This record gives sequence, C-alpha cells and structure tokens, in this order.
Amino acid sequence: MIKLFVGLGNPGPEYEDTRHNAGFWWIDALAQELKVTLQPDRSYSGLVARTTVDGHNVWLLKPQTYMNLSGKSVGALARFFKILPEEILVVHDELDMLPGQAKLKRGGSHAGHNGLRDIHAQLGNDYWRLRIGIGHPGDRNEVANWVLKKPAPDQRTLIEDSIAHSLKSWRLLQAGDMEKATLQIHTTKPPRPKPARPVIEAKE
Repeated sequence: MIKLFVGLGNPGPEYEDTRHNAGFWWIDALAQELKVTLQPDRSYSGLVARTTVDGHNVWLLKPQTYMNLSGKSVGALARFFKILPEEILVVHDELDMLPGQAKLKRGGSHAGHNGLRDIHAQLGNDYWRLRIGIGHPGDRNEVANWVLKKPAPDQRTLIEDSIAHSLKSWRLLQAGDMEKATLQIHTTKPPRPKPARPVIEAKE
C-alpha cells in the first residue's frame, strides 16, 4: 500500500517546465485528481498535502530542497509519520527511457540520479519508483544541460501522455495492488487508427 506519493523536481519558476521536473508534474496531476492543494510545510522542507482514501491517510509531497537534497524532505516526513520505504512511491524523470514511456519498479540503484541518490542515503533503496521517460541527449557530458532544459513541444506532449496514462493506476498503487498497477502502467495503448474516408464515386 502506497501511503506517500513523492514527485521529484526543483523549486522556482525557472525550473518549472524543465525535464527534471517531470515528477512534480505527476504529483500536480494527482493533486488535481484528489482535489487537494499542496501547502508549504517547513517541517518537511516541501509542499505537502494530506487526504484520506478509503479510510487510509495518503500524503503527497514535492520536496523544495532542490533535487540534490530530496532525501532530506522525504526522510523527514516518512520518519515522522512512520511510513515504511515500501509504502513510498517516488516519481522521477528517467534518462534511459524515451518520452512517452513510464515504468514502475521497486528498489534498484539510483543510476546517478541525484534526487534518488539522496533518498537512498536517507531511506535505503527499498521504495517504489515510477520512472517517467525524458530521453537521453546522446552524450553523457550534455546530461546536466538536458535535464534542466524544457523539452521540445512534441516531447512534452509525449511526457504528459505518459503521466496521464500512469496516473490512471493511482488507486491500484494506493491499495497496494502493485502487480496489477505494474501491468496497467507498462501497457501502452496503441494510437487509434484514423477512420477510412468514404469513397465517393464520381457520377457520369
């Protein structure tokens, strides 16, 4: 059962539309779905919302520590409310997946992602992750610039599509049906074929 939904990103208007903030975009969409508003909470160094779903408390969190110190925010809230790592879902941008893709996994390495690296340091690695594909620039020396830039409009659309698709599984995630949630998230619906135009025969 997921009790804490975390989206990773950087605070401030200059970062709002950058690839590194895909996790923030997902949490904003979930907050809209749940009809809650995230509010600043200095105790957890983040924007926080709390609600009840089917009698269970659910927290939403957007750390405001900047990406490299995300664990400070996540760890503080998790420890105070006694939320276990396996009850946490962290949503983050993923370089090694194309825009439009989303994958759910538990555990694993941080793979150089600075936000995950700090959460690992605070909680270990036994938490759930929802990886939102942003694509790779093709040169590892360009990664820092890539994640802090806005995606092209077509890539932004694909990323938003993957967020909308994976968000449909939030109830399964909250209820702890991770197998079904994984199957649903990993199943991407093919685009609908365009209807064939009727052939109009010319009259002689």
